[in-house]
Amino acid sequence: MKQITRFSLIGTLIGLLFVLLLSSCNELTKVQKSTDLYEKYSYAKKFYNTGKYEWAAQTLEEILPYFRGSSEMEQALYLKAQAYYKAKDYVQAQTAFSQYYTEFPNGEYTELARFYSGYGLAQDIPDPRLDQAKTIAAMQELQLFLDYYPQSEKAEEAKQLLFSLQENLAEKEVLNAKLYYNLGNYIFNNYESCIITARNAMKSYPYSIHKEEMHYYVVASLYQIAKNSVVEKQQQRLRDLRDEYYNFINEFPEGKYRKTVDKYFEYAEKNIDPNADWQ
Repeated sequence: MKQITRFSLIGTLIGLLFVLLLSSCNELTKVQKSTDLYEKYSYAKKFYNTGKYEWAAQTLEEILPYFRGSSEMEQALYLKAQAYYKAKDYVQAQTAFSQYYTEFPNGEYTELARFYSGYGLAQDIPDPRLDQAKTIAAMQELQLFLDYYPQSEKAEEAKQLLFSLQENLAEKEVLNAKLYYNLGNYIFNNYESCIITARNAMKSYPYSIHKEEMHYYVVASLYQIAKNSVVEKQQQRLRDLRDEYYNFINEFPEGKYRKTVDKYFEYAEKNIDPNADWQ
């Protein structure tokens, strides 16, 4: 008897959910069929306020072309951008925010539009191993926001986010350097490519949390090059390794790679011929 009652309750709940869903769909269909722009606008705001952000954005997309030049255009356009943002469609949100601050450079919401244009894109950045076009686009938008509003209440948040995005790019460069290092002498001398990549990354991201690892791959690659060098070039390469070791320990005396680079230094010291220093 209890089991029958339980099944009956579940069935009732499913039925209610179905009715609510059907009612909601009918509401959207009704709005779509309406020819009254202001009724649609009213529903778009209702959808937004009740968390139906996709419906709000969809409805606003339909009516905005007819609002161009009207007093409603500014607020409706910003509402569309926020609807896409709340729906987590950050690419569409950035397009709408960008449209807003372009059309209303001195608008009521221009400062926020510039901020959220970059902030939204930053919520959807790819894994460091993937293409970083979105990361770069987010950084560009945030930098523009800071250029226009350096004293904004959101300026510090934008700066912190910019630094975080830079770390994403720095990590990608570390992964590239590591890839070259792991390839070693396969087909080409990939250690040279590793050194170039890591050194460029250190210049581009001098304050990165990945800087020690970048520098490590320079030292490690110089070690591999010296170790596998032809005799006539080995002495110079050993000295290059020794010099880079000193640069490394000056900056990271207690770093996590210290023991490893110490071994590379010992190898260099053991094999450097002091009589060859003049060459």
